[in-house]
Order: sequence, then structure tokens, then C-alpha cells
Amino acid sequence: MSTALLQVDNLKKYFAVPQGYLHAVDDVSFSIDKAATLGVVGESGCGKTTLGRVVLRLLDSTDGRIVFDGEDVTHVKGAKLKALRKRMQIIFQDPYASLNPRKTVFQTISEAMSINGRLSAPEIKKRVVELMDIVGLAQRFVNAYPHELDGGRRQRIGVARALSIEPEFIVCDEPVSALDVSIQAQILNLLIDIQTELGIAYIFITHDLSVVKHISDNIIVMYLGQVVEEVASAELFSRQIHPYTRALLSAVPVPIVNYDKKRILLKGEISSPVNPGEGCRFAPRCDYVQDRCLEEGPELREILPRRLARCHFAERFA
Repeated sequence: MSTALLQVDNLKKYFAVPQGYLHAVDDVSFSIDKAATLGVVGESGCGKTTLGRVVLRLLDSTDGRIVFDGEDVTHVKGAKLKALRKRMQIIFQDPYASLNPRKTVFQTISEAMSINGRLSAPEIKKRVVELMDIVGLAQRFVNAYPHELDGGRRQRIGVARALSIEPEFIVCDEPVSALDVSIQAQILNLLIDIQTELGIAYIFITHDLSVVKHISDNIIVMYLGQVVEEVASAELFSRQIHPYTRALLSAVPVPIVNYDKKRILLKGEISSPVNPGEGCRFAPRCDYVQDRCLEEGPELREILPRRLARCHFAERFA
């Protein structure tokens, strides 16, 4: 019997466009245990954010199954969906655009608690103070507005808001990409400390591989809506199997003077996510493409123990 808090099976999300259907998320499967972090990486437009929003039921899936804590929540509605919202939250990418400019810090953090109606006014006030202390936000900012705060403090408000109704699972949608490097480290360490203390599970969406290495237990690499590689965080940086993953890792800067790092520069055109053909979606940019790649799309399969890749010739790189 699975012990996973979240299990996603063959999840798909297609958007209707004039030319047909845009395959934003296509046949994605993974699981996350309690108090664990799944990193989701890939270049812009690969479907990372859409995946997170479909899992949270902010968008309805086209096909597939979402199981949360042993219950199929793929199509729940009404009271069941409202109850699910209390257990699953999101931290948005932009710490300014995601906050209501007309609400103070207190109003923003307390809003979800007021809507759920489980706490009295004095209890809500006490809880807001506790949350501000947890995320490292000084109490003097309790009546401040977003425009009066810097990016780091605004993102701390977003973290406190997500924690306000004590969720078991949070989607972190590039929560540090809009912040300075020094502030990034503070927010990352904050998320790790909160996870250790409260046992929350994360999906951590990012395009920054150095960040995902710091916080993730397992990582999935996405390309045009599909998972092309799934691996434990430590193993990904020691050896990559899929050609796309190898190219991504080659772009990570190394802080060593005169280090001669060999970049893998991808050539060719990116395949269209609208009505993609039967072949491999990475084939037009792959240096190892063969006729089979153009005719038959590879399956995501286990190449090494707990090491999955979507490539016909993955054994060559493993």
C-alpha cells in the first residue's frame, strides 16, 4: 500500500486553441511522501506552473488522476473541494502581484482564517502574530501595505498566508526567482525550517538548478509538457541520462576561476506543443536523434533503480 501523501497518475491538461489542442501537461506521473520535496525543473513554457495548478485543482485536468492522502480528488466539487483547499496551498512567484495592494499584512494573512471560520477574532490576531514570527517578519509591519515593503518581506507574507490554515501540502511556484540572491537564501532556509518543524510536503517549481538542488529530495525534469527524467536530487547532479537534462546541467555556472566548463548548446527548433506528433518532442534539438525518434515517442521508463528517463537510447548515457 502506498504511503505517499500525493499520488499523480497520467495527468494531462490540454488547452483548446484555434489550431487544435495545446498539450501543456501530457501524461505526467509522480508521488510525494509527507515532509518531502519534489523539485520540478525545465525551461520556460515546459508546463511546470500548469502542473502545479492542476494538482491544486485551480485548473481542471483533461485526463489522469490525483490522489491526496488516499482519496481521489481529481473531480471533487463543492464542500469536498473547499475542505481540500484547507489542506493544499500555493506560494506564488511574484511577491508583489500576488498580494492585494489594498490589504495590510494583517488582513492578508488573516483572510483565509476568517473565511474558514474556525477561529475567533482574538484567536486570529494571536495566530497572525505567531505566523509573522515563524516567517521572520517583524510585528511592526502588521499594519503595513505591500508597497511599503521590499521583495523579501513581501514573499514572507506570501509564505505566512500559505501557512495560515495549516496545510499539509504547498506548491511553491518559483518563490525566489524574483528576489535578490541574499534574500533567496533566506526564503529557502525558511521553507526548509518550516518543513522540518511542521512536516509539510512541497512541490518546488523552478528553473534554477542550484536552488532545486538545495531544497529537493527528488527532481523531475520537464520538456514540452512531459517528464523526461526523474531522479533523486543528489544523483541528478552527479550523472544525467536524458540529453536534455545534460544540456540543462551544462548551463549551470561553476564558481571556480579559470574552470573550463563545456557547454552543450542545443540546436534546431523547439517542437510545437500544439498537436505534437508521435515522435520524441526533443528530437529536433537532440544530437543523438535517429529515425526511430522521429516516428515513435519514447516512454518514461526505469533505466537504473529509481532512475527514470524518456529516451529510446537512455542506456547509452546511463
